Amino acid sequence: MSDGTATTTTDLDVRLEKHRVELTGYCYRMLGSSFEAEDAVQDTMVRAWRSYDKFEGRSSLRSWLYRIATNVCLDMLTAGNKRARPMDLTESTPLAQAALSPRPDHTWLEPAPDTRVLPTTDDPAEAAVAKESVRLAFMAALQQLPPKQRAVLILREVLAWKASETAELLGTSVASVNSALQRARATLAEQRQPGADAAVSDPLDEEQQKLLDRYVAAFEGYDMTALTELLHEDAIMTMPPFDLWLTGAGDITGFMTTMGAPCAGSRLVPVEVNGLPGFAQYKPDPEAGGFTPWAVQVLETSGGRITGFHCFLDTKRWFPLFGLPLHLEAEADEVEQGV
Repeated sequence: MSDGTATTTTDLDVRLEKHRVELTGYCYRMLGSSFEAEDAVQDTMVRAWRSYDKFEGRSSLRSWLYRIATNVCLDMLTAGNKRARPMDLTESTPLAQAALSPRPDHTWLEPAPDTRVLPTTDDPAEAAVAKESVRLAFMAALQQLPPKQRAVLILREVLAWKASETAELLGTSVASVNSALQRARATLAEQRQPGADAAVSDPLDEEQQKLLDRYVAAFEGYDMTALTELLHEDAIMTMPPFDLWLTGAGDITGFMTTMGAPCAGSRLVPVEVNGLPGFAQYKPDPEAGGFTPWAVQVLETSGGRITGFHCFLDTKRWFPLFGLPLHLEAEADEVEQGV
Protein backbone atom coordinates (compact mmCIF):
# COMPACT_ATOMS: atom_id res chain seq x y z
CA MET A 1 0.00 0.00 0.00
CA SER A 2 1.40 3.40 -0.94
CA ASP A 3 1.85 6.20 1.57
CA GLY A 4 -0.81 8.20 -0.25
CA THR A 5 -3.34 5.37 0.04
CA ALA A 6 -2.49 4.87 3.71
CA THR A 7 -3.01 8.57 4.38
CA THR A 8 -6.34 8.54 2.55
CA THR A 9 -7.45 5.49 4.52
CA THR A 10 -6.48 7.14 7.80
CA ASP A 11 -8.31 10.33 6.84
CA LEU A 12 -11.45 8.33 6.02
CA ASP A 13 -11.28 6.49 9.35
CA VAL A 14 -11.09 9.83 11.16
CA ARG A 15 -14.02 11.25 9.17
CA LEU A 16 -16.16 8.18 9.87
CA GLU A 17 -15.31 8.12 13.59
CA LYS A 18 -16.56 11.70 14.00
CA HIS A 19 -20.08 10.35 13.44
CA ARG A 20 -19.87 7.28 15.70
CA VAL A 21 -21.63 8.67 18.79
CA GLU A 22 -24.58 10.23 16.95
CA LEU A 23 -24.99 7.09 14.82
CA THR A 24 -24.92 4.95 17.97
CA GLY A 25 -27.66 7.14 19.46
CA TYR A 26 -29.73 6.76 16.30
CA CYS A 27 -29.29 2.98 16.18
CA TYR A 28 -30.02 2.73 19.92
CA ARG A 29 -33.34 4.55 19.44
CA MET A 30 -34.14 2.24 16.54
CA LEU A 31 -33.16 -1.02 18.24
CA GLY A 32 -33.66 -0.43 21.98
CA SER A 33 -30.39 -2.24 22.73
CA SER A 34 -27.02 -0.72 23.58
CA PHE A 35 -25.11 -3.74 22.34
CA GLU A 36 -27.10 -4.15 19.14
CA ALA A 37 -26.66 -0.42 18.47
CA GLU A 38 -22.89 -0.73 18.76
CA ASP A 39 -22.94 -3.76 16.45
CA ALA A 40 -25.10 -1.87 13.94
CA VAL A 41 -22.75 1.11 13.91
CA GLN A 42 -19.72 -1.12 13.48
CA ASP A 43 -21.47 -2.81 10.54
CA THR A 44 -22.29 0.65 9.15
CA MET A 45 -18.64 1.74 9.38
CA VAL A 46 -17.41 -1.43 7.67
CA ARG A 47 -19.95 -1.06 4.84
CA ALA A 48 -19.06 2.61 4.41
CA TRP A 49 -15.35 1.89 4.35
CA ARG A 50 -15.74 -0.91 1.80
CA SER A 51 -18.03 1.05 -0.54
CA TYR A 52 -16.53 4.52 -0.15
CA ASP A 53 -15.15 4.46 -3.69
CA LYS A 54 -18.81 4.30 -4.89
CA PHE A 55 -19.82 7.28 -2.76
CA GLU A 56 -20.07 10.08 -5.29
CA GLY A 57 -20.70 12.92 -2.89
CA ARG A 58 -24.25 13.55 -4.11
CA SER A 59 -25.22 13.80 -0.42
CA SER A 60 -23.15 14.62 2.63
CA LEU A 61 -21.05 11.90 4.23
CA ARG A 62 -23.32 12.17 7.29
CA SER A 63 -26.49 11.59 5.25
CA TRP A 64 -24.86 8.66 3.49
CA LEU A 65 -23.88 7.07 6.82
CA TYR A 66 -27.42 7.52 8.16
CA ARG A 67 -28.79 5.79 5.06
CA ILE A 68 -26.48 2.82 5.63
CA ALA A 69 -27.26 2.74 9.37
CA THR A 70 -31.01 2.84 8.69
CA ASN A 71 -30.77 -0.12 6.33
CA VAL A 72 -28.70 -2.06 8.87
CA CYS A 73 -31.27 -1.39 11.60
CA LEU A 74 -34.24 -2.24 9.38
CA ASP A 75 -32.55 -5.53 8.49
CA MET A 76 -32.00 -6.27 12.19
CA LEU A 77 -35.65 -5.49 12.96
CA THR A 78 -37.15 -7.78 10.34
CA ALA A 79 -37.56 -10.51 12.96
CA GLY A 80 -40.23 -8.31 14.53
CA ASN A 81 -38.69 -8.29 17.99
CA LYS A 82 -39.87 -5.35 20.11
CA ARG A 83 -37.89 -4.64 23.24
CA ALA A 84 -39.98 -3.79 26.26
CA ARG A 85 -40.07 -2.84 29.92
CA PRO A 86 -41.72 -5.11 32.52
CA MET A 87 -44.84 -2.91 32.62
CA ASP A 88 -45.28 -3.44 28.87
CA LEU A 89 -45.56 -7.21 29.38
CA THR A 90 -47.34 -7.94 32.66
CA GLU A 91 -49.60 -6.40 35.27
CA SER A 92 -48.11 -4.93 38.43
CA THR A 93 -47.65 -7.62 41.08
CA PRO A 94 -48.62 -7.13 44.75
CA LEU A 95 -45.69 -7.76 47.08
CA ALA A 96 -47.41 -10.78 48.62
CA GLN A 97 -47.35 -12.48 45.18
CA ALA A 98 -43.89 -11.31 44.11
CA ALA A 99 -41.79 -13.88 42.26
CA LEU A 100 -38.55 -13.35 40.34
CA SER A 101 -39.10 -14.82 36.87
CA PRO A 102 -36.37 -13.93 34.37
CA ARG A 103 -36.93 -13.50 30.63
CA PRO A 104 -34.26 -13.68 27.88
CA ASP A 105 -31.97 -10.69 27.26
CA HIS A 106 -33.55 -9.88 23.90
CA THR A 107 -36.87 -9.18 25.67
CA TRP A 108 -35.70 -6.04 27.41
CA LEU A 109 -35.22 -2.42 26.56
CA GLU A 110 -31.62 -1.80 27.61
CA PRO A 111 -30.01 1.19 29.35
CA ALA A 112 -27.34 3.25 27.59
CA PRO A 113 -24.55 5.49 28.93
CA ASP A 114 -25.13 9.10 27.84
CA THR A 115 -21.54 9.35 26.61
CA ARG A 116 -22.09 6.59 24.03
CA VAL A 117 -25.35 7.85 22.53
CA LEU A 118 -25.47 11.64 23.06
CA PRO A 119 -22.98 13.74 21.05
CA THR A 120 -21.64 16.82 22.79
CA THR A 121 -23.26 20.12 21.79
CA ASP A 122 -23.05 23.75 22.89
CA ASP A 123 -26.77 24.25 22.20
CA PRO A 124 -28.76 23.70 25.46
CA ALA A 125 -32.06 23.22 23.58
CA GLU A 126 -30.51 20.63 21.28
CA ALA A 127 -28.97 18.82 24.26
CA ALA A 128 -32.33 18.77 26.06
CA VAL A 129 -34.13 17.25 23.06
CA ALA A 130 -31.40 14.63 22.67
CA LYS A 131 -31.65 13.62 26.35
CA GLU A 132 -35.44 13.43 26.28
CA SER A 133 -35.27 11.21 23.20
CA VAL A 134 -33.31 8.46 24.98
CA ARG A 135 -35.29 8.46 28.23
CA LEU A 136 -36.75 5.07 29.05
CA ALA A 137 -40.40 6.08 28.60
CA PHE A 138 -39.80 7.55 25.14
CA MET A 139 -37.61 4.61 24.14
CA ALA A 140 -40.35 2.18 25.22
CA ALA A 141 -42.90 4.11 23.17
CA LEU A 142 -40.62 4.03 20.11
CA GLN A 143 -40.44 0.25 20.31
CA GLN A 144 -44.20 0.07 19.72
CA LEU A 145 -43.86 1.68 16.27
CA PRO A 146 -43.30 -0.28 13.06
CA PRO A 147 -39.62 0.04 12.05
CA LYS A 148 -40.08 2.54 9.19
CA GLN A 149 -42.38 4.75 11.26
CA ARG A 150 -39.79 4.59 14.00
CA ALA A 151 -37.08 5.77 11.59
CA VAL A 152 -39.26 8.61 10.28
CA LEU A 153 -40.14 9.85 13.77
CA ILE A 154 -36.51 9.81 14.93
CA LEU A 155 -35.19 11.50 11.80
CA ARG A 156 -37.90 14.16 11.68
CA GLU A 157 -38.61 14.93 15.34
CA VAL A 158 -35.40 14.04 17.16
CA LEU A 159 -32.75 14.82 14.55
CA ALA A 160 -34.76 17.59 12.82
CA TRP A 161 -34.28 16.30 9.28
CA LYS A 162 -36.49 17.84 6.60
CA ALA A 163 -39.25 15.71 5.09
CA SER A 164 -37.45 15.81 1.73
CA GLU A 165 -34.17 14.63 3.30
CA THR A 166 -35.95 11.82 5.14
CA ALA A 167 -37.76 10.76 1.96
CA GLU A 168 -34.48 10.64 0.04
CA LEU A 169 -32.80 8.59 2.77
CA LEU A 170 -35.66 6.06 2.88
CA GLY A 171 -36.14 6.00 -0.87
CA THR A 172 -39.77 7.11 -0.65
CA SER A 173 -41.93 10.19 -1.21
CA VAL A 174 -42.43 13.25 0.97
CA ALA A 175 -46.14 12.40 1.18
CA SER A 176 -45.26 8.92 2.47
CA VAL A 177 -42.91 10.38 5.07
CA ASN A 178 -45.54 12.87 6.27
CA SER A 179 -48.14 10.10 6.50
CA ALA A 180 -45.78 7.83 8.47
CA LEU A 181 -44.95 10.70 10.84
CA GLN A 182 -48.65 11.42 11.43
CA ARG A 183 -49.36 7.77 12.23
CA ALA A 184 -46.33 7.55 14.53
CA ARG A 185 -47.39 10.65 16.45
CA ALA A 186 -50.92 9.26 16.85
CA THR A 187 -49.58 5.97 18.21
CA LEU A 188 -47.33 7.74 20.73
CA ALA A 189 -50.22 9.96 21.85
CA GLU A 190 -52.32 6.85 22.56
CA GLN A 191 -49.54 5.01 24.42
CA ARG A 192 -48.69 7.38 27.28
CA GLN A 193 -45.85 5.32 28.77
CA PRO A 194 -45.19 5.26 32.55
CA GLY A 195 -42.37 7.70 33.22
CA ALA A 196 -43.34 10.05 30.40
CA ASP A 197 -43.76 12.87 32.93
CA ALA A 198 -40.24 12.49 34.30
CA ALA A 199 -38.91 16.02 34.64
CA VAL A 200 -35.14 16.45 34.85
CA SER A 201 -33.38 19.70 34.00
CA ASP A 202 -29.93 19.79 32.43
CA PRO A 203 -27.92 20.41 34.48
CA LEU A 204 -29.84 19.32 37.57
CA ASP A 205 -31.40 22.21 39.45
CA GLU A 206 -30.83 22.64 43.18
CA GLU A 207 -34.03 20.85 44.23
CA GLN A 208 -33.34 17.87 41.98
CA GLN A 209 -29.79 17.57 43.30
CA LYS A 210 -31.08 17.68 46.88
CA LEU A 211 -33.56 14.91 46.04
CA LEU A 212 -30.74 12.74 44.68
CA ASP A 213 -28.56 13.46 47.72
CA ARG A 214 -31.41 12.44 50.02
CA TYR A 215 -31.98 9.31 47.94
CA VAL A 216 -28.33 8.26 48.20
CA ALA A 217 -28.37 8.80 51.97
CA ALA A 218 -31.62 6.83 52.34
CA PHE A 219 -30.54 3.95 50.10
CA GLU A 220 -27.01 3.57 51.45
CA GLY A 221 -28.40 3.79 54.98
CA TYR A 222 -31.21 1.41 53.96
CA ASP A 223 -33.57 3.78 55.77
CA MET A 224 -37.02 2.80 54.53
CA THR A 225 -38.77 5.63 56.36
CA ALA A 226 -36.57 8.19 54.61
CA LEU A 227 -36.95 6.39 51.27
CA THR A 228 -40.75 6.32 51.61
CA GLU A 229 -40.74 10.11 51.96
CA LEU A 230 -38.94 10.39 48.60
CA LEU A 231 -41.12 7.98 46.61
CA HIS A 232 -44.26 9.12 44.82
CA GLU A 233 -47.36 7.24 45.96
CA ASP A 234 -47.56 5.63 42.49
CA ALA A 235 -43.81 5.07 42.10
CA ILE A 236 -42.78 2.08 39.96
CA MET A 237 -39.87 -0.30 40.54
CA THR A 238 -38.60 -2.65 37.82
CA MET A 239 -35.73 -5.16 37.79
CA PRO A 240 -34.93 -6.59 34.33
CA PRO A 241 -34.25 -9.42 33.50
CA PHE A 242 -37.09 -10.22 35.94
CA ASP A 243 -40.59 -9.38 34.68
CA LEU A 244 -41.77 -8.43 38.18
CA TRP A 245 -42.67 -4.79 38.72
CA LEU A 246 -44.01 -3.14 41.83
CA THR A 247 -46.18 -0.06 42.39
CA GLY A 248 -46.24 2.20 45.43
CA ALA A 249 -43.82 3.01 48.22
CA GLY A 250 -45.21 0.31 50.54
CA ASP A 251 -44.58 -2.58 48.14
CA ILE A 252 -41.22 -1.18 46.99
CA THR A 253 -39.80 -0.75 50.49
CA GLY A 254 -41.42 -4.02 51.56
CA PHE A 255 -39.59 -5.82 48.77
CA MET A 256 -36.31 -4.13 49.70
CA THR A 257 -36.53 -5.36 53.29
CA THR A 258 -37.49 -8.94 52.32
CA MET A 259 -36.30 -10.35 49.00
CA GLY A 260 -34.00 -7.36 48.53
CA ALA A 261 -32.54 -7.43 52.04
CA PRO A 262 -29.00 -8.41 50.86
CA CYS A 263 -28.77 -4.91 49.31
CA ALA A 264 -28.53 -3.34 52.77
CA GLY A 265 -25.19 -1.57 53.15
CA SER A 266 -24.81 -0.95 49.40
CA ARG A 267 -22.76 1.85 47.85
CA LEU A 268 -23.99 4.03 44.98
CA VAL A 269 -21.74 5.55 42.30
CA PRO A 270 -23.33 8.24 40.07
CA VAL A 271 -23.71 7.47 36.35
CA GLU A 272 -25.31 9.36 33.45
CA VAL A 273 -27.77 7.02 31.81
CA ASN A 274 -30.59 7.56 29.29
CA GLY A 275 -30.58 11.30 29.89
CA LEU A 276 -31.60 10.66 33.50
CA PRO A 277 -29.90 10.50 36.91
CA GLY A 278 -28.58 7.05 37.69
CA PHE A 279 -26.32 5.06 39.96
CA ALA A 280 -24.18 1.98 39.80
CA GLN A 281 -25.18 -0.06 42.84
CA TYR A 282 -22.55 -2.19 44.57
CA LYS A 283 -23.76 -4.46 47.37
CA PRO A 284 -21.57 -5.93 50.14
CA ASP A 285 -19.53 -8.96 49.10
CA PRO A 286 -19.44 -11.25 52.18
CA GLU A 287 -16.93 -13.64 50.55
CA ALA A 288 -14.32 -11.37 48.94
CA GLY A 289 -14.93 -8.31 51.10
CA GLY A 290 -15.64 -4.86 49.71
CA PHE A 291 -18.53 -4.51 47.28
CA THR A 292 -19.70 -6.37 44.20
CA PRO A 293 -21.79 -4.99 41.28
CA TRP A 294 -25.52 -5.49 41.62
CA ALA A 295 -27.45 -3.06 39.38
CA VAL A 296 -27.44 0.01 37.20
CA GLN A 297 -30.23 2.13 38.67
CA VAL A 298 -32.12 4.66 36.54
CA LEU A 299 -34.30 7.17 38.39
CA GLU A 300 -37.31 9.06 37.06
CA THR A 301 -38.46 12.07 39.07
CA SER A 302 -41.35 14.50 38.94
CA GLY A 303 -42.67 17.12 41.34
CA GLY A 304 -39.84 16.60 43.81
CA ARG A 305 -40.48 12.84 44.17
CA ILE A 306 -39.07 9.67 42.65
CA THR A 307 -41.64 8.21 40.25
CA GLY A 308 -39.55 5.46 38.65
CA PHE A 309 -36.82 3.27 40.12
CA HIS A 310 -35.44 0.94 37.46
CA CYS A 311 -32.71 -1.57 38.28
CA PHE A 312 -30.89 -3.35 35.46
CA LEU A 313 -29.28 -6.38 37.05
CA ASP A 314 -27.08 -7.93 34.35
CA THR A 315 -23.97 -6.31 35.75
CA LYS A 316 -21.43 -8.40 33.81
CA ARG A 317 -22.78 -6.69 30.69
CA TRP A 318 -23.66 -3.25 32.01
CA PHE A 319 -20.76 -2.30 34.26
CA PRO A 320 -18.04 -2.64 31.56
CA LEU A 321 -20.26 -0.68 29.14
CA PHE A 322 -20.36 2.18 31.65
CA GLY A 323 -16.63 1.89 32.34
CA LEU A 324 -17.30 0.76 35.92
CA PRO A 325 -15.06 -1.54 37.97
CA LEU A 326 -16.31 -5.02 38.84
CA HIS A 327 -15.27 -4.64 42.48
CA LEU A 328 -15.10 -1.83 45.03
CA GLU A 329 -12.77 -2.00 48.00
CA ALA A 330 -14.16 -1.16 51.40
CA GLU A 331 -13.08 2.16 52.90
CA ALA A 332 -10.64 1.95 55.81
CA ASP A 333 -13.24 3.04 58.37
CA GLU A 334 -15.66 0.39 57.08
CA VAL A 335 -13.01 -2.32 57.49
CA GLU A 336 -12.37 -1.20 61.08
CA GLN A 337 -16.10 -1.27 61.85
CA GLY A 338 -16.48 -4.70 60.24
CA VAL A 339 -18.86 -3.40 57.54
